[in-house]
This record gives sequence, structure tokens and C-alpha cells, in this order.
Amino acid sequence: MALDSWLDHTFWTIGPALSRWWDGVCAAFDAFRVRGWRRWTVEILCEGLTLGTAGALVMLALALPAFRETGPDWLSRADLSVTFLDRHGSEIGKRGVMQNDGIPLSEYPDHLIKAALATEDRRFYTHFGIDVAGTARALVQNARANGVVQGGSSITQQLAKNVFLTNERTLERKIKEAFLAFWLEFHLSKDEILKLYLDRAYMGGGAFGVDAAAHFYFGKSARDVDLAESAMLAGLFKAPTKYAPHVNLAAARARAATVLDNLVDAGFMTEGQVQPARFQPATPKPTVAVSSPDYFLDWAYGEIRAMADAGAFKGQRVLRVRTALDPALQRHAEEVVERMLRQYGDSYRVDQAAAVILEPEGGVRAMVGGRDYGQSQFNRAVDALRQPGSSFKTYVYATAFASGKFTPDSVVSDAAICVGNWCPRNYGRRFAGKVPLITAFAKSINTIPVRLALAVGQRNVIDMAHRMGLRSKLDVGRAFALGVEEVTVLDHTSAYGTLANGGRRAPPFAAIEVDDSKGAAIWRRERDAKPLQQVLGYPVVAQMNRMMLAVVENGTGGRARLDGVQAGGKTGTSQSYRDAWFIGFTGSLVGGVWFGNDDFTTTKEMTGGSLPAMAWKEIMAFAHQGVAPKPIPGIALPAASKPAVAEAAPEDGADVRPVGARNLSDGAAKVLQALIADVAAARPAVGPRAELVTPFFAGAEPATAAR
Repeated sequence: MALDSWLDHTFWTIGPALSRWWDGVCAAFDAFRVRGWRRWTVEILCEGLTLGTAGALVMLALALPAFRETGPDWLSRADLSVTFLDRHGSEIGKRGVMQNDGIPLSEYPDHLIKAALATEDRRFYTHFGIDVAGTARALVQNARANGVVQGGSSITQQLAKNVFLTNERTLERKIKEAFLAFWLEFHLSKDEILKLYLDRAYMGGGAFGVDAAAHFYFGKSARDVDLAESAMLAGLFKAPTKYAPHVNLAAARARAATVLDNLVDAGFMTEGQVQPARFQPATPKPTVAVSSPDYFLDWAYGEIRAMADAGAFKGQRVLRVRTALDPALQRHAEEVVERMLRQYGDSYRVDQAAAVILEPEGGVRAMVGGRDYGQSQFNRAVDALRQPGSSFKTYVYATAFASGKFTPDSVVSDAAICVGNWCPRNYGRRFAGKVPLITAFAKSINTIPVRLALAVGQRNVIDMAHRMGLRSKLDVGRAFALGVEEVTVLDHTSAYGTLANGGRRAPPFAAIEVDDSKGAAIWRRERDAKPLQQVLGYPVVAQMNRMMLAVVENGTGGRARLDGVQAGGKTGTSQSYRDAWFIGFTGSLVGGVWFGNDDFTTTKEMTGGSLPAMAWKEIMAFAHQGVAPKPIPGIALPAASKPAVAEAAPEDGADVRPVGARNLSDGAAKVLQALIADVAAARPAVGPRAELVTPFFAGAEPATAAR
């Protein structure tokens, strides 16, 4: 009752108070009342203020999405333009946008700048980002033609589109383009805007910017183009695909003639000055199809993009990258893969292969992602996940040795074993009884790694495989130790490289050194890369390498044996003969080879010791021409070991290069090799093959035998 009474009294008193307040407000505003012409003036001003406020809010709503495109890194968001060099510094290809922003605006020819301005934006230096007169003219012409016949976008608007937006023809994009043009005019000078436009505009043929286009079409810098070439380049801004001279030369020349007309109409040049360019139109250089390591370049570009996204290059987007690729080895690896498939593909029912050659420290010397990049760009060396078969046993044995429970001389029983209802069998369907682990590994016995994986724990094996370099997902299972989990050729080869690198994990890499567009080194591997991580103790490395040599000397990898060079490795054959592998290394290089079919169909009993080992031997034998032997970690070189290629002592001080020097053609190298072989045939034979000496196991018997 009290509460109800209080509420009634409160509302009764508030009502009159509000009424008195409103009467006071009305009386105050009556003092501002105007009549006659003054009233109409005030009404117009009030309506203008209301509409202006509403318009400002709408403009703000439209501008915010455009301004969100800007940011502190807006200038560095363009796609990378990467020129790749081989290990000797010679160019091997490009990826990304072909662009070069290293030429100052003052170094461009005057007639090139005038041709661009006369064709694209004659009032560029006088408008505020939007050419109102040009836009109005374009609207009138398009209305008369009932279609789009003229463009009204200024150079600033086109730059805004190139840097921030897409080519979609929508009202939203045009609104954003206008606001971003204002933003660019506020933040940059006219010369800076023009410079960015000349550097970023797409010019056809994969070239971005006039300098990249000049190199692509005419084989010269934009600094050196003449008037006729400048006119043809300026004509590309409107429709680079339609007017590209390597696609339609007649259309390109007709468009160049229009650009010359524009130069005269704009008053930038006289008819007499443009006449020579009319009579002698530009002719592009002939395009020649050049073989390039495309699988490698695709992979390397992905690696460089990841490094750029991580900030390794300080925002630079035009890069020159020196890689570890050996072009002669790359060509030879491609030839070997193709020759093997042509010669043996039908008999083994196999039609694809992949190969990777690495330095022990991780540098990629060669990469073959398939037999024909033109037919399939899918990189089987990097992206294909395939079962490694017995080549996965390396991680099982490495885990067993790291546990301290086993050594290469430990004796384990090769007998029937079942995990649940699964019972692994050996290749010959027989059991050998008690055998040393080194023999089990060399002969690729299946039951013993299954026992080892159970003894040390499959999770520990997975951890070891990942620490050595495998990046794919691995799951425990009954047949886990026999390589049923999938890996890539690159990862598998890199993981074996840990053994060739003394136990240090060395991820595969593309870049040795990266320069910006001006030639300044902005990244060096030896200076900026993370130090390598030691993932295996040296005693374990020595034990594993002793096992690896036994595979090549006395085991399933006999076809991979190299003359005069220590080599170790492991064969692998997956279930139903779908995949065949050989992964191996010397003291200088690591190599992995895979053969199989893209559709996972079975081959005709192809094993890792057949085509993969044969291809590996041919590739690595070429790679070691003229290379002094290096010891494999934990394995001593024999005292009688000598370089595989002798060098004659110069009698007159001349520089005598070893066979296989990369500046020799393949034919010249073969001729010199034949001469040296004739000389070597008259010399005493080289000493016996290297013994497997492991300093950590004194008194151990060598695992090799005469073959």
C-alpha cells in the first residue's frame, strides 16, 4: 500500500514538471523564429545540414571497407617476383610476377613516360586522384555507344585497383577504388604514384611492370627501349592479353599506332617526331622454349613465399635467389628417369618416378617430380604420399640402437611372429633363424624389425622418424615397422641425410642467398638460418651407417654400388609392389628415388633393388665425377682410396680441369672420360673396396665380403 501510494504521488508530480519544462523549451526557441525570406534560407540550410550529415555517414560507411585495405604493409603485399639462380649464379627460371621496381623514374626514357601519360591519363599531374573531366567524357561516350568504349579511370585509380583490389566490375569495387585513389594522393607524391604504376601494371606474358615487359618482349631494359617499343608497351596497359605482341603482333602494332596518335593529340610530341616509329614499328624478340627445372622451381617458390611471409626478407618482394641446384645433375637425373621408364616401364608396368638429390646439409641439388612437367605439374617428389616399405626400417633400427639395448652385432631370431591375427612373412617366405641385426637389415628380413619395434615401442620409433625429418602423420599399427605409413620422397631422403650429416637434422632448403632488386644481399643461409639440431648421437650414426653400407655391399641394394665411392642406403618395396624405393648416400650427397604409378595400381613385382637402385646409381655416379671421395660419418676411408677421376699434372702451368667440371658440355666430358679411362687401364688396379670400420666397436668383424 505504501509503495503504491509513493508511485502514484511520484508520477503525479513528474507530469506537471515535464510540462513546465517543455513550455520553457518552446518559449526559448520562439526567440529564434524567423519569417519571410530568412525562413526559407534557414530551412534550406537546415535541410542541407541534415542531408550532408546523412551523406557523410553514408560516405564513411562506404570508405571504411576501402581504408581497411590499407595498412602499414600495403606496399609489400604484391606477389613475389623471384628470379632463381643455380649454385654457380646462372639464371634457371622465374616464378611469381615478373616485376622489377629497381629502376628510378628519372631513368625511364622520356618518350616512354609521355606515351603512358598520353594514353592513360593526360591530366595526371593536375587532378586530385580522379579525373573529373575524363570520367565525364567517358560516361558520355559510353552512353552514346551503349557500351563500354572508353575508360575514365585515372592512373591513381588504376594503381589503387592493382595494389588493393581485384578486376571485378562491380559498383562496390569502383567506390573503393575512388576512396583509395584519394588515399594514395594524400600519402604519395605524383612521381611516386606514377613510378608504382609503371612497376605494378600487368603487361601480359606474366610480366608486371614496364621493365619486366621490356625484358620479356624485347630482351632489353626499359631504360633502352626506343619510341616504337615504348608505344607498344604503353598500348598494353589497356588490354595486355589482347595486345601482347607475342600473341597478336598485328593487334599490338595497331594499338601502338593509336598510342603515337595520342602523343600528338596531347601535344607531347609532334607528328614529325613520331613518324620514324610509324614507319619502323617495334618487333618483339622470338620466344624460345627453354628447358627449366620446373618441379624444383615450383617447390623453391613455395619455400621462398613461406620465408617472405615470416618476414625473412624485410618486406622486399622482388628477389634474386641463389640455390644449391646443379643444372647438369638436374638434366642428367631427368634423362635417367625418362630413360628407365622408356626402357623398363612396360616390363615392370610402371609409368612414373621421382628423385631428389641433396647435400648432407640439406641443399637440393636436383629434383625430378615426374617424367613430364608439361603433362602433369603434380610434384611427386614433394606432394605425393606413398608407402616407403622396407626403407622405413631405418627408423626402427635407429630407435633400437639409440635405446642402448641393441647393436649391429646383436643376434635376434628370425622366426614366425604374430601381432593379433597378422603374421608378417619374409620376401622369400622362409625364416633364417638367429641372425645378427646387420644381416637382417642387409637382407631386409621382415620379422626382426617387427620384434624391434615392439621391444622399443612404436611411439618411440615415430618420435625418431619425426626428429630425423619425416613430417607426415604416422600412426601405430600392426604392420607399422614394415613401412605402411605414407611419406614423401623429399622428406624421406632428407631424413636419411641426418645419417650422412653426422646425426644433425638438416631440413631441405632452396635458398643459399637472397638479394633484393638492387642486388643487395638481404638474407644468407650461413648467417641467418637456424643452426642445425643434433638429433642422433654419433655412436648411433656410426652403427646405422655400418648397416647402410652392408645393404649396398652384401644386401638388397647391390645394384646401387658405386665404383670407387663408399655408398650406403636401403631398398623399399610397399605392399603389392605398388611403390619401389632406394634411399642412400655417400660422404658427399644424399639421394632418394621412387618408382610407381599415380593411380596406385600394382607394378609387375618391381622391388627397390631393381629400377630405383639402378637409377640411383646412374644419377650418383654422374654427380661424383671429379669429386674427391669423402668419408661417411663413422666409416673410415681405406688408405688406398683415390678420387674417381684423376687430374693430369700440368706441365706448362695450364689449368687442367677434372672431368665433370660443370662448364664442360656432356659430350666433352664423355670424351675426356674415355681418354682418362684408357690411361687408367694401363695403371695398377686400385686397392680393395673400403672396409666397414666403426671405431665404437673395436674388434668387430667387417660386414663386407668380396663380390
